Amino acid sequence: MKKKIVIIDYGLGNLRSVLRGLERAGAAPTITADPEAITSADGIVLPGVGAFRDGMEMLGGLADTVVAAANETPLLGICLGMQMLMDSSEEHGIHRGLGLVPGDVKRFVPAGGEKVPHMGWNTINIDPKTPLFDGLHEEEYVYFVHSYYAAAAPPNTIASTTYIRPFASAVNAGLTYGVQFHPEKSGAVGLKILENFIERIC
Repeated sequence: MKKKIVIIDYGLGNLRSVLRGLERAGAAPTITADPEAITSADGIVLPGVGAFRDGMEMLGGLADTVVAAANETPLLGICLGMQMLMDSSEEHGIHRGLGLVPGDVKRFVPAGGEKVPHMGWNTINIDPKTPLFDGLHEEEYVYFVHSYYAAAAPPNTIASTTYIRPFASAVNAGLTYGVQFHPEKSGAVGLKILENFIERIC
């Protein structure tokens, strides 16, 4: 049977492209805002594009559902969804996150004319021991679009990238994983990451 993966619909995010990516990876994904569907799923995906404050506000009461479900169900945050897993963000003021992964979200400060947002292909240097990256090389190219980065502690950083400064491009705490890049836009590497989430983690 295909794994039952839910994509949380809270009004932000490229839900359809994430849905298609998960379908290509072998899942039977559903887009939903139903708490019961979230808690009964084999795996949860929290996507998102936009501002941290807007994401947390629009997630609203589902935040408690997500936090509770993450104790027992594998969760993958993508882009803004990864940032929302953290303790807080300084985007447009200080705002609390879900607190599932220790760390804070900070704005890129250009040091020498670099453009913000960080947009396009860049490398991730991965921890090969994590099951999310099983079958990949220690350095791979993936696709990014973001103006803020996660400052996560080394034990929770499973991939790092340098743009203006080093930052956590993938994080993990317990059953919760997050990737700053877009696996659904990252070709074969992104597809392999989604497959690993479905088959090796869920």
